[in-house]
Amino acid sequence: MITPDWVRMMARYGAWQNGNQAGVVRELPEADLRAERGAFFGSVLATLSHVVWGDRIWLCRWTDLPKPPGGIADSAGWLATVEDWATMRAETDAAMTAWAARCAQAELDADLTWHSGALGREVTKPMALCVTHMFNHGTHHRGQVHAMLTAMGAGVPDTDLFVMPDPDAA
Repeated sequence: MITPDWVRMMARYGAWQNGNQAGVVRELPEADLRAERGAFFGSVLATLSHVVWGDRIWLCRWTDLPKPPGGIADSAGWLATVEDWATMRAETDAAMTAWAARCAQAELDADLTWHSGALGREVTKPMALCVTHMFNHGTHHRGQVHAMLTAMGAGVPDTDLFVMPDPDAA
């Protein structure tokens, strides 16, 4: 389904996009980021908090990263300020990048068993499916944030995967 190289590329893409969004949101008034925008989690800040919570809940299942507090319903209010989010986002991206760097095909080919708070029971699924879901979830909600920021008139950098800077390019 997926390979370690794909995992590394997606971790790099997520970190790049999160950094781009951090640059934009840090320039906006926090009240604007807390305002109801009609998105699933309401505001820009609530959506950003949920995304980093979701990344951490997945990462804690396959790394030693501590589990974030609460459940999905609490995730939108987990991080109180933009700076809280930016700090946690950077830490999470570093943890994701480190995990991706050591991810092996055997790990991706195995099953993952965990207790799902969303379903209230133990679940077993292919690890590759779980990793794909984690990256897809982040992309989905970052897209919502992008739409909210665009509607606010904020200039948001490009999000296309093929324009991601190549760290090996001279």
